[in-house]
Amino acid sequence: MVQSESSFPKPLSKADELRQFELFHQGDMKAKEILIKHNLRLVAHVVKKYNGAAEADDLLGCGTIGLIKAINTFKTDKGTQISTYAARCIENEILMFLRVNKKHQNVGSLNESYNGDCDGDDICLLDIMTDGAPDAVELAEHNQLMQKLVAQMKKRLDDREYQIIALRYGIENNIALPQREVAKRMNISRSYISRIEKHAIEIIREIVGDKNFRGGLN
Repeated sequence: MVQSESSFPKPLSKADELRQFELFHQGDMKAKEILIKHNLRLVAHVVKKYNGAAEADDLLGCGTIGLIKAINTFKTDKGTQISTYAARCIENEILMFLRVNKKHQNVGSLNESYNGDCDGDDICLLDIMTDGAPDAVELAEHNQLMQKLVAQMKKRLDDREYQIIALRYGIENNIALPQREVAKRMNISRSYISRIEKHAIEIIREIVGDKNFRGGLN
């Protein structure tokens, strides 16, 4: 069972947080421990989104690894809050765990390549939705790209297509599900889910492959 966020130490003040990062960057490991301890509630908050996807202890463990990576790589001069940066790193670590977890091996692959971007490079949903431990600039860009993709999907896909893709690929706080689970939720056959998904993916290929998709972030 995931601990209540109220059971964790309160977040540090901005001044205290900056001071601890200064000490940590000077080699003070005690400061690192303090930063981790006072951001653990963020792990619990992110884990709530994936409740039931795996054992709570496993999710908390992965989330804590993501938090530690965030503390290790966060730069205080980039203008991004540690909570924003760490939440992304925590979620990425959990998603990576779920993708390699045997229980989730039938979940739709976010690594499938979709044509190319405006520079001719292969691009996949994973490129837009997640990455390892991005710096602040990359994080902002990827978040904007994800928002653009979701907006275009809502315009180009019908309601049923979008719902299936959202469930299959874990979009908008959904947990990525196998086709059989999506079929059960929507009360339609698995083969029908497969046909709808295939058609939707073709549309997503067109969206991501459009030279204007990455040509300017609004």
